[in-house]
Amino acid sequence: MPELPDVVVYVETLQRRIVGQTLERIRLVNPFVLRSAVPPIVEAQGKRVQEVRRLGKRIVIALEEELFLVIHLMIAGRLRWLDAVDKRAPRISLALFDFRRGTLAFTEAGTKRRASLHLVRGDAALAHFDMGGLEVANADSAAFRKRLVRENHTLKRALTDPRLFSGIGNAYSDEILHRAKLSPVALTQKLSDAESERLFTATREVLAEWTARLRAETGDGFPDKVTAFRPQMAVHGRYGEPCPVCGAPVQRIVYAENETNYCARCQTNGTILADRALSRLLKASWPRSIDELG
Repeated sequence: MPELPDVVVYVETLQRRIVGQTLERIRLVNPFVLRSAVPPIVEAQGKRVQEVRRLGKRIVIALEEELFLVIHLMIAGRLRWLDAVDKRAPRISLALFDFRRGTLAFTEAGTKRRASLHLVRGDAALAHFDMGGLEVANADSAAFRKRLVRENHTLKRALTDPRLFSGIGNAYSDEILHRAKLSPVALTQKLSDAESERLFTATREVLAEWTARLRAETGDGFPDKVTAFRPQMAVHGRYGEPCPVCGAPVQRIVYAENETNYCARCQTNGTILADRALSRLLKASWPRSIDELG
């Protein structure tokens, strides 16, 4: 799922291309993507784009007459820009937004159709999409800790809860926790002040560094390699590969469609965290520490 750094770069790129431009036509290739009925989607056509902004992991295109297009990419949704001379819309397009200078294609790989598009009118209607997560870049450490300990969850769950923190998902939470040298299953309300401060600093650093990195990669173009798995990442998606800090093999916890990646030596004092599936299967053979792996 595109997270804060990816969404920020999408927004910045769209600002340069479509702010001040008229949305001439919307083509719903897959009508299922539209999850709202009032106002009708045709009302967005012919309206000028006034602003593009981020709302958590959502992209908001603000139009004239207090209309807002709200795009949620979810896991497999992506945006692509087609120049005016390029008529080839991707086969996986869900919706196409036509402007004089080109077309914004909203695509989704796979068949699960989780990505969504809403059209709403007025700030009150838009506010329903605001999950209330803290924007860490605009907060101080006290506000961060207050939000962190609101509920007693694991750090992984807390960081990825959009009601607590804005824009952080599975990938960057792994990177943040590795930078902070904290276990993904440590409980929020048991964190010391020093650990909380370390997590706050790591969160700000990781999000800022990756936003800058993706911004530089995109340049004046359009982001076309939006992925949760990047070779420069320390642990996310790098199961079995050496930790860039200590060299120990990166470990993982698999659950549902996601996995948590971590370094046992850097983050859990050498302990290998139990994987619900594998640890039950292996039972007594399940390694308890990184040293047992040889």
